[in-house]
Amino acid sequence: MLGLLAALHFTRETLADRTATLNAERAAMSADMAKADQLPTDAEKRFAVQQTTALATFADRLANREPIILRSTDTVRTYAQTAAGRAACLPADRVRGIDALDAELFAGDPPSASRGEEALHGDADAPAAGR
Repeated sequence: MLGLLAALHFTRETLADRTATLNAERAAMSADMAKADQLPTDAEKRFAVQQTTALATFADRLANREPIILRSTDTVRTYAQTAAGRAACLPADRVRGIDALDAELFAGDPPSASRGEEALHGDADAPAAGR
């Protein structure tokens, strides 16, 4: 009888220990599931902030370019009213003026990732193997 009582006591302790372990694992799993459920919401919030920032930046850049675009449009209209403006080709000095307007228009833009200037060799007459 004493052996059965000891076995019953041992079984209850083991059961209590395993129940506590199971409860701890369930709590950890519930926390992980809650965290996983929160990830898409956090990603959507980050995307909304990024989109708002990008739209604000675009609007600012567009607003900064508007006076340049208007001045360029007026320049083209004025030039088109002249005899030279009706010609098929622009003279070199007018092309340089347009290039200056383009440079002013895109002055605030960040440099592009690959401009390609580094890819060209300074000595174009050198053989390909010597470059």
